[in-house]
Amino acid sequence: MYIEKRPARLLSVPVRNMHYNVRVWGDPAAAHTQPPLVMVHGWMDVGASYQFVVDAFSDAFARDRLIIAPDWRGFGHSMPPHACDHYVFADYLADLDHLLDHFSPDRPVDLAGHSMGGNVSMMYAGARPERIRRLVNLEGFGLAPSQPSQAPGRYARWMDELRAYERGDMALRPYDSVDGVAQRLMKTNPRIAPDKAQWLAQHWAAPDANGKWWILGAPAHKIITPMLFRADEMLALYEAITAPVLSVEAEENHIAKWSSGNYSLAQYHERLGHVRNARSARVDHAAHMLHHDQPEAVARIIEDFLTQ
Repeated sequence: MYIEKRPARLLSVPVRNMHYNVRVWGDPAAAHTQPPLVMVHGWMDVGASYQFVVDAFSDAFARDRLIIAPDWRGFGHSMPPHACDHYVFADYLADLDHLLDHFSPDRPVDLAGHSMGGNVSMMYAGARPERIRRLVNLEGFGLAPSQPSQAPGRYARWMDELRAYERGDMALRPYDSVDGVAQRLMKTNPRIAPDKAQWLAQHWAAPDANGKWWILGAPAHKIITPMLFRADEMLALYEAITAPVLSVEAEENHIAKWSSGNYSLAQYHERLGHVRNARSARVDHAAHMLHHDQPEAVARIIEDFLTQ
């Protein structure tokens, strides 16, 4: 079993209409010499996903700053008080805004986000540029450009999926044991080490009263968003970012597969050119979950970028 080098403490933080579960490394009440590092996770993931990277940071880096990793609303242990049948992407920006009010109201933070969290981070840094000192985007590439003509079908599909959710068709499947959850993690990402998968399974899922293990993600997240991805809006947000940005990519890239060939890494790099101060780095021997596959390399890249 994986043993944490730096165990986190769990805090419950009021955020808008709910409480956020936040993992914290360091003392929030202490005076740190370096800005806080906020690390936000991707879709169907949890804040605990960053434990391996935090453990790989150097002692000097970890000692001088507060590190924060929340569970986004509807993931992990950040569940709204009442069940909802869909989630709105803009809520993540507003939630992050409130979290920064709580942990760093008067000081810009360093922000790192993976996948969906990387996209949220880029959007937030454009909307609130004064609140971000430096930004690390881990595989947050955005989506293929859309066309207005897609809107009728998109709204129709969204309504159809809401009906499917009401029928229970969107329900997640349970697992008989935590070992089953670990096997699922290793099936999804064959590169993750068994000890890390076993550790993460205990934080990515939880047992019910009957001993069945359920992934800690609201099934409503499976429902498509009704709003089209507007590449021109994303570019406007990119252009408003003032913080230096480091875009980190895995050697094994899946953009073309996820987009059915409608979007490529080259197109993402073209978009990234709209950020006034951006550079890229690559993590070898890693796929999309690069912070699980090569946490030492990811930690080194983040640490070097934030301490330059």
